[in-house]
Amino acid sequence: MASTAGTFFRSILATIAGLAVVIIGSTVTDQIMHSTGIIPPGAMWNPWHNALALAYRCVFTIAGGYVTAWLAPRNAMRHVLILGLIGLAAGTLGVIATAGLNLGPRWYPIAVAVTGLPCVLLGGWLRLRR
Repeated sequence: MASTAGTFFRSILATIAGLAVVIIGSTVTDQIMHSTGIIPPGAMWNPWHNALALAYRCVFTIAGGYVTAWLAPRNAMRHVLILGLIGLAAGTLGVIATAGLNLGPRWYPIAVAVTGLPCVLLGGWLRLRR
């Protein structure tokens, strides 16, 4: 019984750790970009700013999938898929929540939502390839 509970805990931890990599990495990088003036705070209408933000979000999302696969006690890609589905759900909610707020082009939150799942799967695949 303790083994099952330990495995369950490690499964939860693996998914939360991957999610933390994505959220913390993206948020810290956002703050660095804003504080250095590379990406000004506020609405992002410059397509290069959006592309840069999407690029580093993809990097952190790939890293999150890698970490989840690395920490998963077994069935690593199942854990990575769960992380990706959590990201897809959160991204979809972000698309809905930002509709009509005029924060930037509509493609950006949609791109964030749809790139999450493939990026975490790539990260998981990279870990399993090692």
